[in-house]
Amino acid sequence: MPKEKPEFSDAMKARMRSNPPVKNPIQGTKFTIAISSAKGGVGKSTFATNLALALKKVGCKVGLLDADIYGPSIPKMLNIEEKPKSDGQKLEPIIKYDIQCMSIGFLTDQQTPMIWRGPMVTSAIRTFTQKVNWQNLDFIIVDMPPGTGDTQLTFSQEIKMDGAIIVSTPQEIALIDVKRGIKMFDKLGVKIIGLIDNMSFFIGDDGKKYKIFGEGGVKRTAEEFQKEFLGEIPISPEVGESGDNGKPIVEAFPNHEISKIYLKFANKIRSSYL
Repeated sequence: MPKEKPEFSDAMKARMRSNPPVKNPIQGTKFTIAISSAKGGVGKSTFATNLALALKKVGCKVGLLDADIYGPSIPKMLNIEEKPKSDGQKLEPIIKYDIQCMSIGFLTDQQTPMIWRGPMVTSAIRTFTQKVNWQNLDFIIVDMPPGTGDTQLTFSQEIKMDGAIIVSTPQEIALIDVKRGIKMFDKLGVKIIGLIDNMSFFIGDDGKKYKIFGEGGVKRTAEEFQKEFLGEIPISPEVGESGDNGKPIVEAFPNHEISKIYLKFANKIRSSYL
């Protein structure tokens, strides 16, 4: 006969709740901030990269960890083609624009698909959080993959995350997934710093705002889940062009209106944590 599953007493359940698994900080860092969505194609990598650069510009020491194993974007966005060095124990992050960077894309050809099952993804994430020689960072910005799977669970359950910023475009089809992501972080006890409305509008030649993806959806979602709405980032050709050229807009055009938005976010985060 099959063995019955053990039942835990009320006292044991109480002890488990009062003594949750210990979450370890990423060595060499003070604060870990995840950039997430649960929805693909909403600009998480663009946001994560430019926020990291903005934090550097306001005087912070910053690392950027590309946790998207299946679709790494940081190598292209920062034009990094070299491979990280290793002493046999730890990988050395690659320094670009004065920020420390790591991505699975540094270790493989950019066109090589990562045909991995969950345990291999989890192993890679543990390597990047435990076996990279991050040094004296104020913040490490983690570019999370879409979804609510192995990567998100590994970070939420094993890593001391100090907050998550949720990025979304305003249309309802994106917000369906975003709401799942918010519930996931709430259930796993990860603080949500706030929500960003990305690609919220563009300004035409006539000076008018055109909200092609809808209006107000991200702000309403923030209100629904009682989270802070951090603001809007408009669409601009310079954002895509600078990212494709390997020099994101905050670095390429620091006086651009969109760069000023990122600097505002960076100052808010710095004043909240440091």
